[in-house]
Amino acid sequence: MESSHISSLRFWYLLIPLLFAFITQIFLKLLKQQISSKSKQTTSLLPPGPKPWPIVGNLPEMLANKPTSQWIHNIMSDLNTEIACIRLGNIHVIPITSPEIACELLTKQDLIFASRPRNWSSEHVSGGFLSKLLVPYGEQWKKMKKVMTNELLSPRRLQWLQHKRVEEANNIVRYIYNQCKNNNGGGLVDVRLTARHYSGNIVRRLVFNTRYFGEVREDGGPGFEEVEHIDAIFTCLRYLFAFSISDYVACLRELDLDGHKKNLKNATKLILKYHDPLIQDRVHQWRNGNRTHEEDLLDVLISLKDSNDNPLLTVNEIKSQIMDMMIATVDNPSNAFEWGLAEMLNQPETLRKATEELDSVVGKERQVQESDIPKLNYIKACAREAFRLHPVDDINPDHVSMEDTFVANKTYFIPKGSRVILRRQGIGQNPRIWEEPLKFKPERHLEMENNKDVGFKNLSLNEPSLKLISFSTGRRGCPGIMLGSTMTIMLFARMLHGFNWSVPPNETTIELSELEGYTMKAKPLMAYATPRLPAEVYHIV
Repeated sequence: MESSHISSLRFWYLLIPLLFAFITQIFLKLLKQQISSKSKQTTSLLPPGPKPWPIVGNLPEMLANKPTSQWIHNIMSDLNTEIACIRLGNIHVIPITSPEIACELLTKQDLIFASRPRNWSSEHVSGGFLSKLLVPYGEQWKKMKKVMTNELLSPRRLQWLQHKRVEEANNIVRYIYNQCKNNNGGGLVDVRLTARHYSGNIVRRLVFNTRYFGEVREDGGPGFEEVEHIDAIFTCLRYLFAFSISDYVACLRELDLDGHKKNLKNATKLILKYHDPLIQDRVHQWRNGNRTHEEDLLDVLISLKDSNDNPLLTVNEIKSQIMDMMIATVDNPSNAFEWGLAEMLNQPETLRKATEELDSVVGKERQVQESDIPKLNYIKACAREAFRLHPVDDINPDHVSMEDTFVANKTYFIPKGSRVILRRQGIGQNPRIWEEPLKFKPERHLEMENNKDVGFKNLSLNEPSLKLISFSTGRRGCPGIMLGSTMTIMLFARMLHGFNWSVPPNETTIELSELEGYTMKAKPLMAYATPRLPAEVYHIV
């Protein structure tokens, strides 16, 4: 009897684990089927896009179709969609040309899409993710955003630095006037060079309290050092946000298969060649007590203290944040004015309206001042139209989704880790949103939807509804809206108020073609300028 009992116990000791293993196997199988079913369901809800290859996704097509931004545009056009999904390696890239979906991402779901990719290029330019613009969401980004918003770009700080901006507006007028004076009253002007160095002069003055890295130019124009500095910044911008294969395949991160790393390293090395000595010397001055009051934004960064009265920022953080400010400041104002003037030269009526507004608001006995800006609505409309039609780049910096989500009334699934890109030109030229989207028509911005009178009160360059992208919105929106707007409007206003512009001699129109694969004008704008104000007005500046 006892032997039978023992045998029974052994049977159950063996049977129970077997039953448990069997039940576990069935459970795991059912769970796997459920996950697989869910995966198929969510995959079917991804935005439309080309069918990816196993493992590599659509990387072969990306490599075979340069430039990548044009390839993305063609995909979306062929699919007739305003949101797409392109898998590069194991990363989903989601380009968007719908203002409504863009708004949903950057307002209702702003926190989910508040991060940036950990690209090699972003890490390199930001000194190891130390600044604000390129840093993934986290404590470092929060720290640097607070510094930018509260300490560098607050209304109080911008007011403090106003005289430096005025001096650079005066200087650019003097530079053009000298070119005219030295050529019997009229001169052929390289508008791209002029606009870029106006922007460069301002940011150098605000940050380093200097216009020149090298010798001062009597005519007010840039020297070799300033040209090299600005050219390096634009090279940096070109490769910083470019599509590099190593950004999508982790094992290729240390390689430079497309040459982007070499170009980016050379550009940042040139920029830092000018920045680092000034920063190191200034830090030394403050530490030695040879400098005790703030004159520019570099002083502000060095002087910031934490709760224990220790320096808030390391020297590397200061260097990284200054790099951020340089690459984020010079491109939009200069590109907008070059394209805007090119379009206006081909449409003399728009140029006439702009100068009439300036003469009405400012007159001809003085220069335009920042206090005139609220009344210059047609000038602002011209700038907005340039941002809409000719953004400096089609691709906005990536937003990375930090969790799975759905957009467009749960129509489309966006997986965690996806890189969402707002296509600036695609949104600005969206024919569903804009009538005659390829025509330069500033008046459209003065006829604002639902309330036409609003536009004539105080038009803004910012567009929170994202029908065009100037400064974006949300947590990752540009904190320098006031500075960027002021720089852009003053560049338009000073140049159009101070000079008559016409196409170069022996030409009838301005060619408006874009550089292949980019939104930049293919050829730098050359235009003929003559003074339109009394001589004494120029002598004052």
